[in-house]
Amino acid sequence: MKKTIVLYWIFTGLLVVGLIMSGIPNALSTSDSKAIFQQLGYPMYLLPFLGIAKLLGAIAIVTPGHPRLKEWAYAGVFFDFTGATYSLIAIGQIATVWPMLIFYGILAGSYVYHQKRLKESGDARLSVA
Repeated sequence: MKKTIVLYWIFTGLLVVGLIMSGIPNALSTSDSKAIFQQLGYPMYLLPFLGIAKLLGAIAIVTPGHPRLKEWAYAGVFFDFTGATYSLIAIGQIATVWPMLIFYGILAGSYVYHQKRLKESGDARLSVA
């Protein structure tokens, strides 16, 4: 049980730090974020929306309880990572896609250990079903 909790918090901590570090510049529409969005060809009004969504997802993932919201947050982060990966491939920056594999691994680790933690605790109130 202790190993599961430690691994869960390592993966989740890395995930949440990454979401916050990318969500704040997006929400504030910094010049670096704007430059990336212009390169991708996305409309600027999408930038703060994605930033706020990342921050809310990070909050949902670390907040205890609310299992359905947490599941949706994990799904949203997966969609965000997938969209970012596809966007990089679409503009021909295939060489910059490999770091996304690290983010997918961190996301998978957090989610897998979240599920293990729920099973080990045996708390029926925490499961989604």
